Amino acid sequence: MSATLHEIDFFYDPISPYACLAFERLPQALEGLSVAVRYRPVLFAALLKAHGQLGPAEIPSKRDWTYRQVLWLAQHHGVPLELPSAHPFNPLALLRLGLSTATDEAPGETNRYVTGQLFAHVWQGGGDPLDPQRLQALAQRLQAHMQQREKPWHLPEGDEVKARLRRNTDEALALGLFGVPSMVVDGRVFWGLDALPMLREHLEGTPWFRSGAWESVKALPVGVRRQT
Repeated sequence: MSATLHEIDFFYDPISPYACLAFERLPQALEGLSVAVRYRPVLFAALLKAHGQLGPAEIPSKRDWTYRQVLWLAQHHGVPLELPSAHPFNPLALLRLGLSTATDEAPGETNRYVTGQLFAHVWQGGGDPLDPQRLQALAQRLQAHMQQREKPWHLPEGDEVKARLRRNTDEALALGLFGVPSMVVDGRVFWGLDALPMLREHLEGTPWFRSGAWESVKALPVGVRRQT
C-alpha cells in the first residue's frame, strides 16, 4: 500500500442518509492507506439552491425510492440505520451544534466522534431530529466531549459558528460541489456512497486516473438543453 499521506475533505450534511452510510463505510474503504480526513459540515439545501435543484426527498416518487434504497443499503453493508420520525427537516441546529466543537486550529471541521454523533442523532433510534430534549441531550454530550479534550465550546447560535458554516458551504460551492457526501482530494471531487471504490483507486494510483479520462469529459459537447 502507498505510504503517501492523502488529505481528504469529507463534506457532509447529517440530513443525508447517503452521507451517513458513506461515513460509516469510509474506514473500510480506506483501510491500509495513509489518509487524514477532514469532516466538514455544509448546508445541503444551499448547494441545491445554487444549482437550481430539488432534493431527492422533494420529488415524491424519488423520495420513496431513496428511503427504500438506503434501508436496503444499510442492511447490505451491515450499518445500523433507521428512518427518523420525519424527513426532510431543517438541519441548521445540528450543523451549528457540530461546528460548536470546531477548534481554532480546524475551525471548519468536526472530528470523527462529533460527526458520528450527528449522524446517529438522525439515523438511529427513529426519533425526531428536532425534538428539543433530544437536541439538548446531544449538546450535553458534545460539550462533555470538548471538556474531556480541554477544548472550548462555542455557542451554536453565535456569529462565529454561523460564519464557519457559511465558509464551509461557500468553499464547497467554489469547488463545484452539488451534493453530499462529497470527498475532495487532490482537487478531484468524488460524490456519493458509490464513489468510495473510485476514491480508493485514485488514492492507490490506478493508471486510469492518469489516462486523461477524468479530464476528457469536460470536452464533451452538450447535444440539447431543456427549456425551463
